Amino acid sequence: MSSEIARIGILTVSDRASRGEYEDRGGPAIAAWLTEVLCSDWKACPRMVSDDLDAITGELVTLCSDCSLVITTGGTGPAPRDVTPEATEAICRCMLPGFGELMRSVSLASVPTAILSRQTAGIRGQCLVVNLPGKPAAISQCLDAVFPAIPYCIDLIGGARIETNPDRLVAFRPGERSTAVSEP
Repeated sequence: MSSEIARIGILTVSDRASRGEYEDRGGPAIAAWLTEVLCSDWKACPRMVSDDLDAITGELVTLCSDCSLVITTGGTGPAPRDVTPEATEAICRCMLPGFGELMRSVSLASVPTAILSRQTAGIRGQCLVVNLPGKPAAISQCLDAVFPAIPYCIDLIGGARIETNPDRLVAFRPGERSTAVSEP
């Protein structure tokens, strides 16, 4: 996949949004964030499913077969129907718990209930799957925290190369000179 345009799956997991009872704000928030941060060519592959383990698992398998990165939103809390992490674990060959640890840590600065979130990440084939919360503000906050490691992770698993706009977010790749913008 490495020489191709990066395909990025954006999977919204929500009973209400999938039934049309609630406007999906999570998926569009992810797409807007990626548009702002990425400077390489990429294509969004948006999907929506209900909070159903089989539906989520099936859509993740489909997206992972064609994407270098899949970002989910929703279904990461402690409610009985929040099963996105379980679906992710079911389809991935290995899990990357550091993603969830960092996202919860960053989110705790804003909301004490961040400890209830079960965000995680894992790898299936040449695809990285990252589970995010459903609120657009939390999506941006979490992506800002973990995305510096995502392009290199995708390189390591053989996915399509993605580049970030260094004026917005610097991706870390060992051996490459950092163009980090220093804060005043």
